[in-house]
Amino acid sequence: MFPRREQPLLAAEIVHQLPGRLRLSIRALRFLGAVADTIARHINRHQAVSEVTVTTLTANVLVFFDPELATQEDIRLFVESEVSAHALLAFKEERLARSRVTVSERRLQEEPVREIAVRVAVTSATLLFSWLRGASSAAGLPLLRRFTSMPALTAISLAAPILRSGWESLKVSRRPNADTLTSTAIVSSLLAGQDLSAVTIIWLADIAELLTAYTMDRTRNAIRDMLAVGEDEVWRLRADGSEEKVAVDELEPGDRVIAHTGVKISVDGVVESGTAAVDQASITGEFLPAQKRDGDQVFAGTVVTAGSLVIRAEKVGDATAVARIVHMVEEASHRKAAIQLAADRLSAQFIPVNFALAGLVLLITGSVTRALNMLIIDYSCGVRLSTATALSASICTAARAGILVKGGNYLEELDTADTLIFDKTGTMTEGEPVLTSIVPFEKLSERRLVELAAAAEEASTHPLAAAVMATVRRRGYRIPDHGTSQVHVALGMQTTVGRSVIRVGSRRFMTDNRVAVEVGDDAVTRLVAKGESVVYVARGRKLIGVLGVQDSLREDMKKALNRLRQCGVDDIILLTGDVEQHAEIVASRMAVDRYKAELLPEDKAEVVLRLQSRGVRVAMVGDGINDAPALAYADVGMALGGRRTDIAIEASDITIASDDPLMIPGTIRLARDTMAIVRQNFGIAIGVNTAALMSASLGVLPVFWGAVLHNATTVAVVLNSGRLLLHDVWKWR
Repeated sequence: MFPRREQPLLAAEIVHQLPGRLRLSIRALRFLGAVADTIARHINRHQAVSEVTVTTLTANVLVFFDPELATQEDIRLFVESEVSAHALLAFKEERLARSRVTVSERRLQEEPVREIAVRVAVTSATLLFSWLRGASSAAGLPLLRRFTSMPALTAISLAAPILRSGWESLKVSRRPNADTLTSTAIVSSLLAGQDLSAVTIIWLADIAELLTAYTMDRTRNAIRDMLAVGEDEVWRLRADGSEEKVAVDELEPGDRVIAHTGVKISVDGVVESGTAAVDQASITGEFLPAQKRDGDQVFAGTVVTAGSLVIRAEKVGDATAVARIVHMVEEASHRKAAIQLAADRLSAQFIPVNFALAGLVLLITGSVTRALNMLIIDYSCGVRLSTATALSASICTAARAGILVKGGNYLEELDTADTLIFDKTGTMTEGEPVLTSIVPFEKLSERRLVELAAAAEEASTHPLAAAVMATVRRRGYRIPDHGTSQVHVALGMQTTVGRSVIRVGSRRFMTDNRVAVEVGDDAVTRLVAKGESVVYVARGRKLIGVLGVQDSLREDMKKALNRLRQCGVDDIILLTGDVEQHAEIVASRMAVDRYKAELLPEDKAEVVLRLQSRGVRVAMVGDGINDAPALAYADVGMALGGRRTDIAIEASDITIASDDPLMIPGTIRLARDTMAIVRQNFGIAIGVNTAALMSASLGVLPVFWGAVLHNATTVAVVLNSGRLLLHDVWKWR
């Protein structure tokens, strides 16, 4: 359950050294055969290096260099950096290699939920019928008759996929898998006449499979919904300038597509003509719509909030950015299974011990019953229960607090996480613009400035307008009578109050209408320094004030980060698709260790993979579509808040229903406590079963009392795990 941690993938360790000669071991080289020549060529460019040999089979680099031009440490660091340039490829190939090791495992996510549900129903009915009838042990029956009872026949018929998978794992990969463990327990139970035990084992295994298949089915549904990234039909421009309505599936790169206000863009491409405000929060995380004009890049899945664009398609269908997000989520979700299987592989190592003991006892004593006792008192059952019961209790406690944990293995991963990555918009911040600064000029009051701005913005659906209107409603201000509002796409709004023209919008909107904006430069500089987006307000040709709008920080987020550091999180990183300036201010206020801005979703995923390739255990907290790939690739992905998207929920491993950031350190504390109890349970299971096996092999412990002791271990493990159900939710929050 607790395997030794491997050498970090990209770490260069010195194997042998002589003056001018250095042999390094870098585990990543095993997975970089395709670029080995490139790596050697780049290393050879160092002025001190005279010869390089890269061997991917042994993951070694042999370097001959001039010791007068560089030290051994210089060479080691240089080689490490050259290999690190291929970190993403190495990490992906390593994951593929690990998945191939367990290729004989059944792909539970590919089995229909309905079929597994039928199997659960059959085993449940068998157990219920046997209990109502008053089941008795078949241990006293002849060997062949032990296989003819109703529970035994049910077990044999339903165990076929498990037995087949367990056998194929031994035959193909020459190592036991999770189904080998289950097969051993089923066969041993049937041989010992414990037919109901065999049915119970299958029942528990099918329930686990049902939960796995159901989760993956939900993920597929979310992915299927996400693939509808735009409209079913779009308007395409013909060569002669006329328009035609076509299905999205018919689009090809190079086509020109028209997107009007309210339309979801269906292609990745470049704006050929037109101007518009485009909400691209789903892709980049920016909380304000971006202004798009000739030459700008646009993405599928974003929405035109105002204006109209003619877009020349560059990528369509599965090649679009949002489709790539979906594929990355699905790919990472499949590979997650390798982490959970690590515990099964460790448990599987005990199987030869049981078989060896059974054979040895049979050889020495000639007693078949005593030999079977060696198989009934198995380690694998105890090892599994030592973790499963504690994790189940922990998941139940988390659920009571509004935290959905999709699997116990994620609590195990969260216990070892030392780096936490946060998204900005909607995670560290509220994700909604708020009017935070009001700076009037011309001896105007703050109230009057906001009221005049509201007169122009009342008819607008822009997020900045929503911030102004929210302030008006909250403070009870009165919007003055005004004329018809005019929308200037991606620039601002204009109306008349009395005989005056009121304009609200960008600096360019003001200068285009010959409004002198220099009078507000000092105020604007102060607002920008605070990370606020500036809205200019003019009456006629005079600037009468500026408003500062900001995506407010989430309440208690700073306190949550402080508690995370107390929990042992060493590195807190901010990743966002928002602009550099906004990211820098949030990073400074939250005192995070570092940040990266203006990232696309695949960029966030790449940051996660690079960290993992260096041996870092990464947890990611996000809420949007743009976070989904990083959430999926992280060791633990956490979706936070009531406004999180469906795809983020499906991609994440832990979903926190509330907007309370203090739940994040609370969840980590729960994971820490859970794994402490898991370790206790692990010791109990191994210790008691070892004593039972030794006693049974010596004939001191009869089969009956061996079963009693074995089950008593289970009871002890369950009771110890039950302590997690008594956790005070608000205490660990």
